Amino acid sequence: MRLRGSASLFGTTLIGAALALSACAQKPIVQRIVPPNPFGYQKVSAVCHVGPVQKAANGALSATMTVRSDDGLCALPVRTAANTNYVSFGVSPAPKHGKAFLYNYDDATYVNYTPSTAYAGSDSFTAILIPGNGQPRVSLTVNATVDATGVVVAKPAVVPPTPAETAHKTKTTTRRRTTKSSHK
Repeated sequence: MRLRGSASLFGTTLIGAALALSACAQKPIVQRIVPPNPFGYQKVSAVCHVGPVQKAANGALSATMTVRSDDGLCALPVRTAANTNYVSFGVSPAPKHGKAFLYNYDDATYVNYTPSTAYAGSDSFTAILIPGNGQPRVSLTVNATVDATGVVVAKPAVVPPTPAETAHKTKTTTRRRTTKSSHK
């Protein structure tokens, strides 16, 4: 009898555990895909859509990007043909309405673009990627469409004086008076 009681208790425990595990499996796993933030200060834009990297016949790369100008960045990870990061890189020409920042992290080179706050329009820049081992440089042109929907620019707390206010000020000068002294 004692054996039956423990077996039924054991069976109930297994069924309870199985039900608990099945309940866990029913919950969706929320994954947020954001670029790695090894520096700790990078803010990701509320809108960041990156198209696939296209390769031209001459080996040049290009990609499209849609980003909001809310002081956040949009990241584009790229890798060499050997599936590693590039050994060196640069930007030329730089974006006209924002900034580009490149870095290596976990076998990928990240091309980050942050548009100027509240800018709306198009922007583009070219990242020069150097794979190393004597391989030729690769250019990656990023064409960005920047949206400023909902971006509010704070007004400055102190308003600078207008040119009309500064023109009314009079200029004062001080002259030193010289006197003749007589020597006898």
